[in-house]
Amino acid sequence: MPRTFLDHLAITAFSLESGTAFVADALGVSPQAGGEHPRMGTHNQLLRLGDTLYLEVIAPNPAAPAPGRPRWFGLDTLGAGSSPALSAWVARSTDIQATAAAAAEPLGPVESMSRGALDWLITIPADGSVPLDGVAPALIEWRADAHPASRMEDRGCALALLELFHPDPDRVSRLLSSLELDAPVSVRRAGPGAAARLVAHIDTPHGRRTL
Repeated sequence: MPRTFLDHLAITAFSLESGTAFVADALGVSPQAGGEHPRMGTHNQLLRLGDTLYLEVIAPNPAAPAPGRPRWFGLDTLGAGSSPALSAWVARSTDIQATAAAAAEPLGPVESMSRGALDWLITIPADGSVPLDGVAPALIEWRADAHPASRMEDRGCALALLELFHPDPDRVSRLLSSLELDAPVSVRRAGPGAAARLVAHIDTPHGRRTL
């Protein structure tokens, strides 16, 4: 089975404006314009974190028709009062079908998606949730010669570490092992009564910042 690699992080927000402001405030760097996802009724902004890694701010697109299905990354659970948050991450494979079949946790059916000239395959649970209490990755396979991050403006940001906090860290570790993940990702035990969560440590022109 092919190894997987960290592809991108997702900041979910009720509006693209609030999510973009959240990232700009936390990192001192503003994302650049992205595009629209017609099948999901969402749109995004992007921040390069490396040649093959980026941060995505994603939100429902109020100008797009409702998708007739749950949106990805749990976006339909957000209301106007919801705060933007680092809610999901995506792992890249060159054979998404084989990787999904080998995963120790169900990550959802493989679906085709697009944004402008970009096309890819991605796993999306039917209910639009993020698996394993929000810490399991979606899988992606790009249908492109070059990674989209390579075409983004370099604003001096790089991921140092992604931490996955979960009440059952052994379960998370088994999943990452089954994916043969090669990435700066660490699994931590969530404290008593604490919910599962993601924490990203990002080097910026203003020093190391946390999302």
